[in-house]
Amino acid sequence: MPDAPASNLPEDSAAVATELKRRAEEVARELGTRAARTEELRRVPDENMDLIISAGLLGVLQPRAWGGHQLTMRAHLDVVSAIAEGCSATGWVLGVMHAHSWMMAHFPPAAQKDVYGDSPDIMISAVIGPRGRAVLKPDGAFELNGFWPFGSGCQLSKWLLLGAEIVDENGDVIDAADFLVPTAEVDIKDDWYVAGLAGTGSCSLEVRNLTVPAHRHLSIGAMIDGDTPGLRDGYDGWLHRAEAVPVLSLCLCGSALGLARGALAEFRRSVMGKAVAYTEHVMSEWSATHVALGNAASLIDAAHLILYRAADDINDYAREGKKMTMEMRGRIRMDCSQGVKLALDAVDKLFLMSGGSGLALRSPIQRSARDLHAINMHGLLLHEASAELYGRVLLGLEPNTNII
Repeated sequence: MPDAPASNLPEDSAAVATELKRRAEEVARELGTRAARTEELRRVPDENMDLIISAGLLGVLQPRAWGGHQLTMRAHLDVVSAIAEGCSATGWVLGVMHAHSWMMAHFPPAAQKDVYGDSPDIMISAVIGPRGRAVLKPDGAFELNGFWPFGSGCQLSKWLLLGAEIVDENGDVIDAADFLVPTAEVDIKDDWYVAGLAGTGSCSLEVRNLTVPAHRHLSIGAMIDGDTPGLRDGYDGWLHRAEAVPVLSLCLCGSALGLARGALAEFRRSVMGKAVAYTEHVMSEWSATHVALGNAASLIDAAHLILYRAADDINDYAREGKKMTMEMRGRIRMDCSQGVKLALDAVDKLFLMSGGSGLALRSPIQRSARDLHAINMHGLLLHEASAELYGRVLLGLEPNTNII
């Protein structure tokens, strides 16, 4: 348990970030004791998120006006990666919830009040991509319908962000947006039976004929362009003026760093004195172990450097009020894909060197390997797609997506 309430924090932002990182490391130790149970539950336990909230770790990117810390992307990586060292599922869910609280700063103030008016400690899950359909009504409200898979942490959340195409009453598409809806008004399907990130509770969500008031929608294009109601109506910070796709991409990556660091520590512990079957080798003394461990540690270091460089670039451009070039945006999307792939490559090396005992479901390394495969399969982190996009931009071609 954290040794201080969330409100008992220093006033200086850098000191707050340092303290939250320390608390995250402390909380992670307890989360690690029930990581296997989290996977068995197929969702993050309530007590995990209670610990997160009591330590003040939920609001790292949340607007300060609504009780958040409004820190930096570097602080975000510090906290999420630390939590993921203890529990990968909790780290993943916390990472995406940070992303959604960052998005809330772009919504109209009335929507922000709907979410945070009674308490700053509100969890928001989302499926951001426009998979649903919202009909714009003459009074400005919307009728929302759709089916959204992959709602990570939805069982814990009071609110959801659901992406949909907006159509007029003639059926013509006029925009794409994310819609803020109470979780209680959404049907959560118990369908999360998967081989990786199994403990994230990323169940499918369904809505039928739900009326959403006008102030609870956010144009995806406007968010990407940085021209949103929340930024126009008196916002005086810099964090939420950062480029949207780089921010949302990076928020998927912190858990991969923590997973990889945790697997490395577990491998170092588990090989001590362990015999290599059908040989005279002891793993901790075998040169093949040394080579695998050295390579894995270096790959994890490389992932750290790439992802923290991306975090610093996002911070710096936003702080200075500068728009990123298309090449920079393409590079950061590639950085995110490359960072999680480096973490996966590192842990795969350790997993294969673990021998038959590494296959045991009680082994944290096999869970880390499966979870990292799942992270690398996220649509925004697909390595080939990000490489293609970045290569096009480097050649002066138009990007083949606006998600950059």
